[in-house]
Amino acid sequence: MGHRRFVLTPEAEDFLREWRSSVPYVTAHTSGSTGRPKEIRLLKDDMRASARATAEFFGLTSSSTLALPLSPSYIAGKMQIVRALETGCTLVSERPSSSPLAGWDEGRVTLLPLVPSQIEGFVSSPAFRLTDNLIVGGAPLSAKVENRLVSAGLRAYSTYGMTETCSHVALRRLGEEWFRGLPGFEFSLDARGCLVIVSSTLSFGRLVTNDMVSLLSPDRFRWLGRYDNVINSGGVKVHPEEVESVMAPLLPAGVTAYVTSRRSDRLGEEVVIVTDSPSLDGNLLERLRDLLPPYHAPRAVIRLPSIPLTPVSGKIVRQKF
Repeated sequence: MGHRRFVLTPEAEDFLREWRSSVPYVTAHTSGSTGRPKEIRLLKDDMRASARATAEFFGLTSSSTLALPLSPSYIAGKMQIVRALETGCTLVSERPSSSPLAGWDEGRVTLLPLVPSQIEGFVSSPAFRLTDNLIVGGAPLSAKVENRLVSAGLRAYSTYGMTETCSHVALRRLGEEWFRGLPGFEFSLDARGCLVIVSSTLSFGRLVTNDMVSLLSPDRFRWLGRYDNVINSGGVKVHPEEVESVMAPLLPAGVTAYVTSRRSDRLGEEVVIVTDSPSLDGNLLERLRDLLPPYHAPRAVIRLPSIPLTPVSGKIVRQKF
């Protein structure tokens, strides 16, 4: 394979065997963030094209070193292996944990993919100061964590993509607003204001999403939120994800909460906060009223015994009331 080093976990070895088979596709599963996870077939040629786009963006070469502390059962893990195969660089994998690269002694890391739950452990690892490029996906980063990574001077990116697109098609440098498309991808909007992905290199060609965005140019966009989550409060469209970004710094440590809507005779829908914590009260609502426009400010806190999460990705399952 032309690698200086190719260290794989048993799970990664299983994927490599599937990759080397004569079958032209790889079996993968969607994250389940918008419904039940489903099995899909990804063409190996598409995965190679995606790997080459990432390699071009980050300047990966045969002298690069990639680390893999994610499971190859999911697309992010699979694609890190394909990137190593396509570029002929070093790949070192380990079993997923909350303390990734804790025993790292391989020198500089050219590209490292993580999920948000691994960030805290990573900051304490010896690899933290040795990582050239960090990509974080799977779930949104909190403003607090993002600011911490930016303050540390780490070259870190939030990813935009999905299993169907063979991982990310765009990246946002942490500390900035706009996602930038990878080579081979352009973007437009449909009639709803949702992102349309156009690829000159992957077989899907054109893919319509349910992600509402602000489009700056054919290769730049700002993510606003999911079309399915939009709240129409008194005729004003409210993206709960934007309200959550304002709320996040105000939440006590360890508290889980999200923004959704409930029926309102006067407004049609009104914005509310859902949590399983008894510590959130009217003080939070008052503080948000000072920070947000009238129709965007939550009007009540709804408490649940527990907040449902998706089985695969651990994302919050949003409900409307």
